[in-house]
Amino acid sequence: MGNLYYAHQQVFGFDDRTLAHLRTVILGKFTMQESLVFTWNDSRQQRSLWLHPAQTIHFEFDAPVTPELNREWVEALTTLANSPAGLRLIDEPTHDK
Repeated sequence: MGNLYYAHQQVFGFDDRTLAHLRTVILGKFTMQESLVFTWNDSRQQRSLWLHPAQTIHFEFDAPVTPELNREWVEALTTLANSPAGLRLIDEPTHDK
């Protein structure tokens, strides 16, 4: 279980695989100096954060190796991040064989 630290005070837990994908999308937006809203459901409630590139953000992973990224998931999350509603955490696409 990894953590996303935002604005020096807020800590949010995500599994390492999810966090790796979120990091890719969020830092991609920040590289373009773009803000975004990020919404997800945890076990207790729905949460939303307004993410701005001027704020401190830190990704801390439990495992020492970054999980391999699923390009399809990154693309889906990026599409959401670029939409008016913002980034929403969706399930990773899987392909049944």
